[in-house]
Amino acid sequence: MRKRIVIVGAGQAACSLAAKYRALDKYAEITIIGQENYLPYQRPPLSKKYATGQMPLESLLLRPHEWYENNCISYTLGCRVASIDPKSKTIKLDNQNIIPYDKLALTTGSRNRKFPKSLGGSLEGVYSIRGIDDVDKFLDKMKEGSRVLVVGGGYIGLEAAAVFNTAGLMVRVVEMADRILNRVACEKTSSYFRDLHTGKGVIINENFGVKQLVGKNGKVSEVEFSDGSGMTVDFVLIGIGVLARNELAKNAGIAVNNGILVNRFGQTSEPDIFAAGDCTEFSYQNQYIRLESVQNAVDQAESVASNMAGIANEYSPLPWFWSDQFDVKLQIAGLNHNYTNTITRTGARPGSQSIWYFNKDEFVSVDAMNDPRSFMVGKKLLEKGKSITPEQASDSRFDLKTLLV
Repeated sequence: MRKRIVIVGAGQAACSLAAKYRALDKYAEITIIGQENYLPYQRPPLSKKYATGQMPLESLLLRPHEWYENNCISYTLGCRVASIDPKSKTIKLDNQNIIPYDKLALTTGSRNRKFPKSLGGSLEGVYSIRGIDDVDKFLDKMKEGSRVLVVGGGYIGLEAAAVFNTAGLMVRVVEMADRILNRVACEKTSSYFRDLHTGKGVIINENFGVKQLVGKNGKVSEVEFSDGSGMTVDFVLIGIGVLARNELAKNAGIAVNNGILVNRFGQTSEPDIFAAGDCTEFSYQNQYIRLESVQNAVDQAESVASNMAGIANEYSPLPWFWSDQFDVKLQIAGLNHNYTNTITRTGARPGSQSIWYFNKDEFVSVDAMNDPRSFMVGKKLLEKGKSITPEQASDSRFDLKTLLV
């Protein structure tokens, strides 16, 4: 009998897993089940090129419709999985259909943290960005002169703020932490992007909270801040982080924590159920982490596909990320979780620079702003298990490529 491979979730990880599994097994029945009404698509451009009309929906798709047909990969869209029964090895859809599986992959991704309803989070005009439908809701609000408040100074919030500002909107960003990018970057990187945004006219308030979103006829119209001040708004964008979508796994008795717990093969506590992408939590450098990135979604999914096909493939990630804000491309290699000090290096291009993170003298990660050479060298050093000294990193005359020989 042909193996029945079912993939729950229809994002980057699902598409990568299906493609890799099909390459390893020409005969298996592969089915993707997605809650949205769209085939797997790219999410990073949503707050940028899709929101500005530079990238149509068709260009967002990771694979065209024909690819699924040509590779005999079936899909069910606009349908939610209600439950998993590991004992009978079946899943139940919200339309009551039962689908059996031999191997099941959970690529359920993540969901946005919601702004509390008690503080006005359910008002019309309060938006977030996670999928195509989310962006479509506020496209007609992006008019020159409109006033928008962005709640949250992480990458999503800052990317959206840059797009809104470029479109001629009046943009204000508020962040409850002491500084923007507090959770993901050092103070030097935060300062770089604070200066970039404020230099373009974006107002940024740090260590600053929202007390209440105030509505008029059910639509948000004003914001009351924690210091007693306020502002009139046309709409509000919430970007206060994400949570793993692990409820389906949890309800099936699968071990979860901040995400679906998986071993180095992407296997959950149920041997025939695997997981990949944003929804997972796994051991990395002696700590459990979740990685919310395209790199992790692709690489972990391909590793999982191999393991589901019976070809042992341990997942050992090299994290890398990117963010586009105005005319600056931020590229990050490695994780800075355990850094003790940082070094700033001037780039070859005007205004470019990189921030090198060290745990004492051990190189752990790099933030490169319009400095692809520093990113490339830093990424390859981490791949090869090599290092760079703080002195070499700080000397802009030192040829970084010599470290790769």
